[in-house]
Amino acid sequence: MRSLCMAGVFILAMAWAQVKVNSVTPAASPNAASAAHGSDNGRQEAVPASAIAPAAAVITIKGLCPETAPHSTTRAADAACETVITRAEFEKLADVLHMGTGSQTWHQLGSSYPQILVMAHEAERRGVDKQPRFQERLRFARLEILSQELIRQLREEAAQVPEKDVADYYQKNSGEFEQVSLERIVIPNRADQTNKSEDAMTAEAELLHTRAVQGEDFAKLQKEAYDFAGVSGDSEAKPKLGKMRRRGLPPTHAAVFDLKVGQVSEVISDATGHYIYKLDAREIASLDSVKVEITGRLRQQRTEKVVQSIQQPFTTDINQKYFGAVKEDD
Repeated sequence: MRSLCMAGVFILAMAWAQVKVNSVTPAASPNAASAAHGSDNGRQEAVPASAIAPAAAVITIKGLCPETAPHSTTRAADAACETVITRAEFEKLADVLHMGTGSQTWHQLGSSYPQILVMAHEAERRGVDKQPRFQERLRFARLEILSQELIRQLREEAAQVPEKDVADYYQKNSGEFEQVSLERIVIPNRADQTNKSEDAMTAEAELLHTRAVQGEDFAKLQKEAYDFAGVSGDSEAKPKLGKMRRRGLPPTHAAVFDLKVGQVSEVISDATGHYIYKLDAREIASLDSVKVEITGRLRQQRTEKVVQSIQQPFTTDINQKYFGAVKEDD
C-alpha cells in the first residue's frame, strides 16, 4: 500500500473532514474510466483534464456508501454501495491542498484519498467521531485551518502592489541593487596531485597576486594556478564571474565589492582555498530587471505588517513553572 508521509496524511485527513463526498453519480464513459484507473495492460498515459467532463468519475470506491446514504452499522450493508469522486470534486480538493495542476502529487492524492475515506468511514462506524479525543483534534484542526485561510487571504490582498510603491522602493534602496562584474583566480589550499605543500600553494597565490596587480590576464593566471596545483586539464580556466550582487559571494569575500573599477583585491584565504578578485565594472541594476524581486519583497512586508497589526493588541503570559524555561537553541 502506497502511503504519504505523516504530515501529508494528517492534512488529507483534515481535508476529508471538510469535504463531503457527493452521492453516486452516473458512471463515467469507458474512455474517462480508463484514464482514471488505467487498464489491465498497465498504467496509461494521463489524458488532458479538459478531455474529461467535470461530472465524470475519476475515482470510484466500491463498497463504500456515500454520505447521503443511510448510515450503516455493518460492512455487509455497505457491499452494494459505491462512492464516486468526480473530476470537479477531485480538483477542488487538490486546489485547497495546494497540489498544483496535473502533477505527480495528483497521482499520490488519487491513491491516498480513497484509503483515507475508507478508514474514516470505518472510524465513524465504530463511533470514533463521537469520542472526546477526536472532538478535541477536530477543534484544533478547525482553528489551524482558519488561521491558514486568513493568511492566504491576507497574501492575496497584499499581492496588489502599486507600481508607484515599487518605483519608490527602488529609488530609496538603490544600493541594494548594485551589481559588479568580477574576475576571480582560485588557487587550491593543497596540491595532492603534485605533492606541493600548503606553504607552497600560499606562496604561489602571492606570486600570482603580484602578476595580477601588474595587469596580467586572469584567464592565463588561472591556467597557471591549475597547472601548478596539478588540477585536471578538463578544468577550463573561466575567471569571469559576470554580474553579481554582494550577497552572491561568501561574507568573508564581500569586501571585493568595495574595490574601485580595475582594482585587484588582496589574496583572500579560507578553508576552501586562496582567491584573487578583480572588479571590472559597477552598476545599479535597472528597475525592470528587479521589479519582480521588489514586488515580492513588498508583498511580504505588507503581509507581515497586517499580521502584526492583528497580533499586536494581544499579549500572552506563559507559566514558566509549568512549561519550563525556553532553551537557547529552541
